[in-house]
Amino acid sequence: MTLSPIAQRRLQQFKRNRRGYYSFWIFVWLFLFSCGAEVIANDKPIVVSYDHALYFPILKSYPETAFGGEFETEADYRDAVVQKLITDKGWMIWPPIRYSYQTINYNLSVPAPAPPSSENLLGTDDQGRDVLARLIYGFRISILFGLTLTLLGSAVGMVVGAMEGYLGGLFDLLSQRFIEIWSGMPVLFLLIIMSSVITPGFFTLLGLMLLFSWMTLVDVVRAEFLKARNLDYIRAAKALGVTTPVIMFKHALPNAMVASLSMMPFVLTGSISTLTGLDFLGFGMPPGSPSLGELLSQGKNNLQAPWLGITAFFSLAIMLSLVTFVGEAVRDAFDPRKIFRG
Repeated sequence: MTLSPIAQRRLQQFKRNRRGYYSFWIFVWLFLFSCGAEVIANDKPIVVSYDHALYFPILKSYPETAFGGEFETEADYRDAVVQKLITDKGWMIWPPIRYSYQTINYNLSVPAPAPPSSENLLGTDDQGRDVLARLIYGFRISILFGLTLTLLGSAVGMVVGAMEGYLGGLFDLLSQRFIEIWSGMPVLFLLIIMSSVITPGFFTLLGLMLLFSWMTLVDVVRAEFLKARNLDYIRAAKALGVTTPVIMFKHALPNAMVASLSMMPFVLTGSISTLTGLDFLGFGMPPGSPSLGELLSQGKNNLQAPWLGITAFFSLAIMLSLVTFVGEAVRDAFDPRKIFRG
């Protein structure tokens, strides 16, 4: 696939911003690393060979009786008895971190939260769960939630902004008044109230936050469509009888995409920060879910365990800084004063 000359110039300008370019690849690799969290941090082996048969515990649950045990319940692979049953007739391949996000270390030499050690590289939280494992899983949830909310909210906002800018008139007037009222509501307090009434969950929070996050790009897209609808090629398309949806989304929308794409990384930063804030206050993901906000809350409640707050702070700071640097590079890539310079 060959890029157009303008796309090639934008790509070159994006690469020219070294800080944003390297931040993009670091962010991508961190996200891909977290996507394989079950293979990196898990309390189940990746592969088990028992009696010349292969088992994959991270993909399927096996009863203890499958390995010569006595119970029909799922095998506890961290149990010394189960490990001996398997190693007597086979072998196991464990993940690098032998803890999942909900696994409790019952063999701590000190009361939880335990400091970093060779067993728990970043220590444990106040329930004895491995901090590094929860950090990997929580990073993945934060990025997936932020990306989903950003894409859905941007899509809704661009459609509304396009209709306001292109149609104008009474629809534009009423829509602007509604957005002024809707955006003036105390979003955080409403989210807290709704989260208290509705059982929190990934998709529940996504739907609640989508009610307010779609307004971010409306004004930008509306301004672009107000400008584009009076251009000659739009008037020519109307004179040729081209339908309104085709004019809006095929001819006018590309002009608005430049400003929208430049703002999306910053919208992503806001989405992640909002989820972190709700989790910190206890109104986010269900209890026990891996969350950076919950890790921050544990750091606040356990000041005698500074590794909790330090881990949460630096993970959030690095993640949001990378996204911000990528946003700056994308903004430069779509800036006509820079891509046509020289």
